[in-house]
Amino acid sequence: MKRLFAAFAAAALGVACTGVALGQQYKWVDQDGKVRYGDVPPPGVKAQRMKPPASGASPAPSSAPKTGEKAEKALSPEAAFRKRQEDAQKEREKEAQSDQQAAARRENCARAQESLRSFESGQRISRTDAKGEPYFLDEAQVAQEAARARQIMQQSCN
Repeated sequence: MKRLFAAFAAAALGVACTGVALGQQYKWVDQDGKVRYGDVPPPGVKAQRMKPPASGASPAPSSAPKTGEKAEKALSPEAAFRKRQEDAQKEREKEAQSDQQAAARRENCARAQESLRSFESGQRISRTDAKGEPYFLDEAQVAQEAARARQIMQQSCN
């Protein structure tokens, strides 16, 4: 019973407070030439009545594209928060992609360095053909593979 009464009292208080929140707003220019807003204009000032919003909801952002700081001010607090969250998510995704690319470059560099060491070691290098049979590379093929490994190192190890 107490919970029901508390819920009813809270609802009644909320309804009573909405009238205060939707009170009349005025706009005027002060002595310094600055535009001021408030619910009670000072005496002796020509004040202009402001129209209340159509509903209790926040105004919808305009459809005109805006950039930078002006766009942040034009958005409602919720929309600005969502925009910051989306921007942060995009930045995190961009950083993750950059980290993946850097890791792939490091791995390619390490593989190219290892291949070049084995080609320059003077040992015989064998490969397996399409039939699964091993064959040995001659000196020209080893030199060609070493040049290819140097090229990959030049691209990946910078």
